[in-house]
Amino acid sequence: GAQAPDRLRRGLGSRSPSKAGMSGQTLPAAERIRRRPDFERVYSEGARVRGRFMDVMVLPSGRAVSRFGVAATRKQFGSAVDRNRAKRLAREIFRRQKVAAGLDVVVIPRREILNAPFASLEADYRTAIERGARAAAAGPQPGRRPRSGRAGGTKGV
Repeated sequence: GAQAPDRLRRGLGSRSPSKAGMSGQTLPAAERIRRRPDFERVYSEGARVRGRFMDVMVLPSGRAVSRFGVAATRKQFGSAVDRNRAKRLAREIFRRQKVAAGLDVVVIPRREILNAPFASLEADYRTAIERGARAAAAGPQPGRRPRSGRAGGTKGV
């Protein structure tokens, strides 16, 4: 006999299968760092904390909400599948572990993030955020040179 269309048989109605059960689980646009100048400001002025699975950079922004960005490079992860999984894990940790308002947070995941238990990732992130927020609130440390654009010195000298 005739079969029902696939979406009706599954009980999804007109909803997209990729969005089923995901309502309210995305990171709002106001909580994302997207523009390159914003990332560069956090890199140059923020406090960097090295964790076991990720580096976390924190910079007070004075905004009403905290914002989050992930920098997972092709050099670090290789395949797009691994890179996107690392970014999804980092975003989920930020979404669950809310930080104080007014901070810009950039996470640089390490390859080890892919095989670690989620509870370990959350603990690593929590300690890094606490240390980063304290360091960012303290301001620039005496004797700490600001990061320049290039690590190799001047060209052609």
